[in-house]
Amino acid sequence: MDRLQELVRLHRMGSGGREVARLLGMSPNTERVYRRALEAAQLLAGPVHDLPALERLLAAVEEQLPRKAPPQQVSTLEGWLPKIQELWKVGLGPRAIYDRLRLEDSDFREAQATLSAVKRVCVRLKRARGIRPEDVAIPVETRPGEVAQVDFGYVGRLYDPRSGELRKAWVFVMVLGYSRHMFARIAFDQTVETWLRLHVEAFEEFGGVVEVVVPDNLKAAVVRTAFGIDGPRALNRSYRELARHDGFKIDPTPVYAPKKKGKVESGVKYVKRNFFPGRHGQDVDVVSPELRRWVNEIAGTREHGTTHRKPLETFLELEQAALRPLPSRRFEPTVWKEATVHQDTHVVFEKRLYSVPWKLVGKTVWIRATASTVTIFCDEVRVATHDRRGPGHRSTKDAHLPEHRADLRHRSRGYWESRADRVGPDTGRFVREVFDSDDVLHMLRPVQAIVTHLERFPQERAEATSRRASHFGTFSYQGVKNILLRALDLEPLPAGTASTGSPQESFRYARSAAELLHGRTMFHESQG
Repeated sequence: MDRLQELVRLHRMGSGGREVARLLGMSPNTERVYRRALEAAQLLAGPVHDLPALERLLAAVEEQLPRKAPPQQVSTLEGWLPKIQELWKVGLGPRAIYDRLRLEDSDFREAQATLSAVKRVCVRLKRARGIRPEDVAIPVETRPGEVAQVDFGYVGRLYDPRSGELRKAWVFVMVLGYSRHMFARIAFDQTVETWLRLHVEAFEEFGGVVEVVVPDNLKAAVVRTAFGIDGPRALNRSYRELARHDGFKIDPTPVYAPKKKGKVESGVKYVKRNFFPGRHGQDVDVVSPELRRWVNEIAGTREHGTTHRKPLETFLELEQAALRPLPSRRFEPTVWKEATVHQDTHVVFEKRLYSVPWKLVGKTVWIRATASTVTIFCDEVRVATHDRRGPGHRSTKDAHLPEHRADLRHRSRGYWESRADRVGPDTGRFVREVFDSDDVLHMLRPVQAIVTHLERFPQERAEATSRRASHFGTFSYQGVKNILLRALDLEPLPAGTASTGSPQESFRYARSAAELLHGRTMFHESQG
């Protein structure tokens, strides 16, 4: 419309039609059409300094040159417009609507409607609906030191000298919202430990901590991708602990809304497109120092397209001083994990087993692991603490097992012989005899039962029982139990028949000859 006003001005200055068309960059035919329309409306002539308003020129042109209706006003999908509108309102896109109608409506399939026709209908619906408040992009201005956005970006494969192979690599990027200065590091995984460590390194590099960190909805940061004014947000407990230690807030990005962290999205794309092309297969120990130089010497000194300032210069002059001070104590990486207590009273963390009280079998617990310890909580109450590193793949505490079954986990002969020796020397000798009493059967279970039973009695009785059982060759748990039950350990062994320590040279009877004779007499009397 401003060109119409300029057309009137040039004609009032005495320019010819071809000259006006050339000056305005339009064809002579177009110039002639508009000139005649304005002449008919008596707007072309007049003083140069008093030009008609744009609204008046537009009304005159529309009156003299009414818009022609397109040749086809009826869509080939006219019969399906209500259904398309219904599906579009609930959030389906053109492709989803097209597929739904093909799947559910045989008439639609027979009509051989096209996806393009559905797209045109959706464009009409969107135009008729008009702009919505949520469609408006609101530029967010942040104060120095207020916000940092973080994300990972895949950068291909790099050589890892520690594993001796090419590995998938990601770049971790943290961008400060005010200055756009960034921190970038290469990582071979996106685990919780890596996520936390890179945050700590970023804040140390900046020399301070921001007020709010905006992460993506990746697993390391947000356990459940739920976000909204009323919706719950479940932050990873490890990340929450870092936030409490360093003193920042976490504001996760809404699901499927990458524009909500557009600063770091742009930063990741910039790093990937500017620094990483051509570095496939290079040694990470070579690439990492070059990346740090690039951040400071290239990315930090460029003129940013939005702020029109140099990020590193703006950071040093305005933003660094606004950061919160680093905590006095460096954060010790802490990993939280939810786990279920298995039937063997253990939970699994990083392929190692840790015991908990046996009554928690089947329950869900939380594991909190530092570099040195593993602490286990049930209903927010600490129930077990273990050293994270140790011999073997299992860390078990006897107190966590049922009292009468805790010792059964020990299966070595030496352990039970040592236990028996602590009861007394005669018991130690007897237990060794039990182990050697059968060349085929493993006598571990009888020994376990015998030793745990003898430990409940005074040493004098346990030792006397062992001597008597050894003397008569009684190597079963039930035989040892009967000796104590009938108080036979309190009776002296037959004179002149002391045990030689060899079961083959001992009697095989737990009762004396008098007892046997008495028993036989009573049997005959009962039969008579």
